[in-house]
Amino acid sequence: METVGFKKKRSQSRYMVDKVFTYLLWVLMAVIFIVIFAMLFKIMFKGVMLTRPDFFWKLPDDIEVGGGIGPYLFNSFYVLIISLIISIPIGIGSGIYLSEYAPQNKMTEFIRTCVESLASVPSIVFGLFGYMIFVDIFGVGQTLIGAGITLSLLNLPVIARVTEEAIQAVPNELREASYAMGATKSVTIYRVVIPAALSGILTGVSLTACRAFGESAIILLAGGTDFSGALADFNPLSPGGTLPVYLWYVQSTALVADAPQIADKAAAILVIIVLAISLLTRIPIWLKERGMRRKTSK
Repeated sequence: METVGFKKKRSQSRYMVDKVFTYLLWVLMAVIFIVIFAMLFKIMFKGVMLTRPDFFWKLPDDIEVGGGIGPYLFNSFYVLIISLIISIPIGIGSGIYLSEYAPQNKMTEFIRTCVESLASVPSIVFGLFGYMIFVDIFGVGQTLIGAGITLSLLNLPVIARVTEEAIQAVPNELREASYAMGATKSVTIYRVVIPAALSGILTGVSLTACRAFGESAIILLAGGTDFSGALADFNPLSPGGTLPVYLWYVQSTALVADAPQIADKAAAILVIIVLAISLLTRIPIWLKERGMRRKTSK
């Protein structure tokens, strides 16, 4: 009887501890969300209220009041597209190979360790590498193409690792059912595995795209702080200053009188674009889930 009573008290104490920690976690999560939303509200309220439409396409000015962010905004999307064109196919292909084709041996584990290590390397290290390659070795200077390629190196390990984990999470029963229908391994991966892992893969792409758009250290070293002088310059060898770099420049060293207002507006636009990129990459997942619900209801 004493043993039963002891176990009952122990179970009750564990239950109470679990409840206390659960409530503490909820409180901590609520505090974090409140702080984040308060910061976002402050940034967006200060910036959006000051922003006029011509701010998006006007050229910046270092002396006169009323400049815009047109070239830097264009360069931000240009560099992002270059980096994603390079990193998405290679990163997803690497994740598929590591998950479906690579043998389970020490070499594969070593490769996974290297990928995970690269994913945790600070962006400034990639920026120094890009500066050494494109400025010191090839002598092309700080350019859009240099910034885009260097930024893709930052994205690659994250996309590869997220893709591998998303594919490994797909149940083996789906693969076996596909093989039973006579499908080959490549057809099974293309038609069954990748669609099933699409949510996780797009989440990884969304995270890397948002991180890349807001990156400044790499762009500062590999792309520079300047622009070519045109609103939209498609020449990949043009200077590659982007919106985050311009935001840093305006906030720290700019002499123009309305620098604080420009920084507030640029910060608000940067936050809005990052949120928009995150939402846009979720649209295929929402469409897929909606189609599956329709099929289930029928």
